[in-house]
Amino acid sequence: MDDTPIPYQVLATSQVFQPGFRGGGPVRSLETIMNTLPPHIRLLLVTRDRDLGSSQPYPGLSGRWTRRGAALVHYLRVGDPANWLRLARQLRARRLDLLYVNSLWSFFSLVPVLAVALRVLPVRAVLVAPRGELSPGALRLKATRKRAFLLLWAPLLKRLGVRWQACSELEARHIAARFPWARIIVHGQEAALPAAPQPPQGRSAGPLRLVFISRVSPMKNLDLALAALRKVARPVEFDIFGPLEDAAYWARCRRLMDKMPAHVVVRYLGELTPERVIPTFGEYEAFLLPTRGENFGHVILESLAASCPVVCSGETPWSTLIEDGGGVVVRPLTAEAFAAQVDRLAARSADDRWRARESAGRAFRSWHAQQRSANVLEEVRLLG
Repeated sequence: MDDTPIPYQVLATSQVFQPGFRGGGPVRSLETIMNTLPPHIRLLLVTRDRDLGSSQPYPGLSGRWTRRGAALVHYLRVGDPANWLRLARQLRARRLDLLYVNSLWSFFSLVPVLAVALRVLPVRAVLVAPRGELSPGALRLKATRKRAFLLLWAPLLKRLGVRWQACSELEARHIAARFPWARIIVHGQEAALPAAPQPPQGRSAGPLRLVFISRVSPMKNLDLALAALRKVARPVEFDIFGPLEDAAYWARCRRLMDKMPAHVVVRYLGELTPERVIPTFGEYEAFLLPTRGENFGHVILESLAASCPVVCSGETPWSTLIEDGGGVVVRPLTAEAFAAQVDRLAARSADDRWRARESAGRAFRSWHAQQRSANVLEEVRLLG
């Protein structure tokens, strides 16, 4: 008797994927899902043909399918009706078991979910990964528009009987608060991280070296960190890395940067490719992340993997891990409270800063040792 499972066909959608990287953790999560696919799962991913915020398509990929390991990726030219029609015919010709959308209100989620509702795209089940979009901090941004959208969208999702992927118990509570009927799978965002932390590099008795590595957007709350640094009493150096998503928001940050006291040095140093993130964290003594909310917070784990402690809001699943790793969870999240914690870190001796970095590495090692390796698509397949 042949016990080989029948191939399980999954269509995933995401606004951005490699070779783009500006989408942050979800891009790397999808990469890891692809790299760990069981042999009986067939994955098709439809994504945009350019990186987040870019006007230029990826060379040689636009409008085409390309193989990525065991998966196939289609880079859609959104403004090309012929590309849409061709893709629709190709997808309708397949038997699809699962639609897996990686956002609640991205264009790349709305269109396929509507297609399922209208029976244009026949699938057996739908899995929605909101990727932190239902956190209280995220919902406060453009709140009126989001409330109106949820009033219209929630009944449709309920009728379709969708499942939800939460990347933490915290995100599961956020989903349940908005959709009490939701069937939720708690499955951590797949993270391609080293098994062992990078050891801390060189003691320094100079100014405290701080870093921000993330998207420069209201959600990440960089302006609060900058407002806090204007209030610190001790010398610090703060380097900012990340894509500039919002011109108006970046202008606000620049105004704060221009008004720093003489003992605070702030620099914007551009974007980092994914392979440079952990080595760059390794050059600093603390990561400032006053985020309004993280469903997972891949970048927090990357910081700990580089033995770099984290100074963060309480709006992530990692508060205990951050504190165990020589870092600080700032409550309440105000510029004054954030400044006080930065001053406390800056007052540490070089040896104390080193010990905090060793604690960050130990915390990461402990977390990594407890991780399971199950692929979320296999987990959904087994649920039926």
